Amino acid sequence: MKYLALLLVVFQACNVFAQSTNAPLNEDYYHWIDRYEIKSGHVASQLFTSVKPYKRDAIVAFVDTLNATNSVFGSLADQFNYQYLRNDSWEWSHSQTNESKKPVLKHIYKKKSDFLYADLPEFDIHVNPVLYASFGQDNQAGESLYLNSRGVEIQGMIDRKIGFYTFLTDNQARLPLYVRDGIAQNPVVPHEGFWKNYKNNGADYFQARAYIDFNISKHIYMQFGNGKTFIGNGYRSLIFSDYAPPTLFLRANVKVWKLNYLFQLNRVAADAPGTIGGSGSGRRRYPEKFMAFHHASINIGKKFNLGFFESVVFSPKDSLNNNTFDLSYLNPVIFYRAIEQQFGSSDNVILGMDFKWIITKGLSAYGQIVFDEFLLDRLKEGNGWWANKFALQGGLKYIDVVGVNNLDMQLEANVVRPYTYSHNTQYGSYTNYRQPFAHPLGANFKELIGIVRYQPLPKLNFVAKAIYSEVGRDTTGVNWGSDLLKGNSTKVQDFGNNIGQGISTKILYADFTASYMLKHNLFVDFSLIRRDQNAPAISKRNNTTITSLALRWNIGHRLYDF
Repeated sequence: MKYLALLLVVFQACNVFAQSTNAPLNEDYYHWIDRYEIKSGHVASQLFTSVKPYKRDAIVAFVDTLNATNSVFGSLADQFNYQYLRNDSWEWSHSQTNESKKPVLKHIYKKKSDFLYADLPEFDIHVNPVLYASFGQDNQAGESLYLNSRGVEIQGMIDRKIGFYTFLTDNQARLPLYVRDGIAQNPVVPHEGFWKNYKNNGADYFQARAYIDFNISKHIYMQFGNGKTFIGNGYRSLIFSDYAPPTLFLRANVKVWKLNYLFQLNRVAADAPGTIGGSGSGRRRYPEKFMAFHHASINIGKKFNLGFFESVVFSPKDSLNNNTFDLSYLNPVIFYRAIEQQFGSSDNVILGMDFKWIITKGLSAYGQIVFDEFLLDRLKEGNGWWANKFALQGGLKYIDVVGVNNLDMQLEANVVRPYTYSHNTQYGSYTNYRQPFAHPLGANFKELIGIVRYQPLPKLNFVAKAIYSEVGRDTTGVNWGSDLLKGNSTKVQDFGNNIGQGISTKILYADFTASYMLKHNLFVDFSLIRRDQNAPAISKRNNTTITSLALRWNIGHRLYDF
């Protein structure tokens, strides 16, 4: 980590400019922003939507530009969303609609969006409580479910030059039985790091995300801290998703002309040695590894964006690296595969591309292609060579379906070959804290997703989602290619590998959520989930229906949609 600290000091020494923190990743929040880009009919110049999270000042610049030049905020719901987005980042929008008519005790909620704030030329701070109180019923387990999260979110700026963000919550939860069944096989709580048992069938964990942010020029910003990243325009990402726990990162982003370039270095957990079926995470220091990531994208014309990425997972702890940190991976503009070949490295390099095409106003297409290992000659032979490891995504977004205001649909398909993202050791697998960096199902699956969103009233949102997947699971002690934690040397066969091999398991997940915003960022949610899982080969079938009611305050939905 001394190399990260050195880089941080070097870049901090550069001249700095006014900067902005990120809008936290949130499915509903980011849908609104993407919706208006598609509705406008052309790609945004202020945002490159394949790289998330977005900066708050860029969001405000984007929606203000649309409001001035494009009639995308025609309905009452869209006008409400426009004001909501501006109020949520009022330090950049200077929104007049964010003033509270009746502050509490004259100081609390003077602004609709902030519990407490200070706005001075030399110092800006926003403090908000975080609460997620959910209660539900799982008919398969025959017991109640709950989630109790309490915490705080703090963000601000110093001299308009250094930004900071902190999100902390303490959490206790009893998770759905199908999630607990997964924990029994792999002792991690989805999306989380360290955890321990809590009372009867519960889990206790702590969430912490924080970073500092600064610009080193008009077109380059840097961030250093602990958080999440999402690359792509789909519901899932096959490149880099926010499924796994937050990681320590150093991020540099260049946005100039029609180009955007992201370099990011992450320190992640190579393993989380808990006890299978035990009481939580292990109590010793976890082995670590690193991931270096590049993503470059360009807007071609007014409707098309094309991106390319490469990433490498490596560790000085890997015996083949002789316990040395490869400084070559700190080079933000080099081709990682060349480094591998130059030094005979065993590290895991993954590369590919993504695209977004706004076909017309209200309709867009997107996709991703990921290559882990690939030989065209082997693919042409059609013999199922195990090392032809790749993943494909394709999707469509349709805004204001058949002219109905605020009715949006999305269709998406994902296909991932067996053994994709896996490697020879835990130090090379595309995982963090025993959880996939990309898709929650790992590999060896195909998936179809349909989502319908409707906002009939400004504060009321309905979301209906259906996800059908076919995944090939492993039998005991056998590696058919879905588990990224298993080394490639344990594969069953070199040839004859097909998607879904192993124990064919079909999963149908459907949910319906109704959310009402009581006040800014305070929501009440009703959710109904149905999940059917069937593995005929082993006569195993698990069906469950889950209902829940939740109160959310300054936090996104908690989802286990896999």
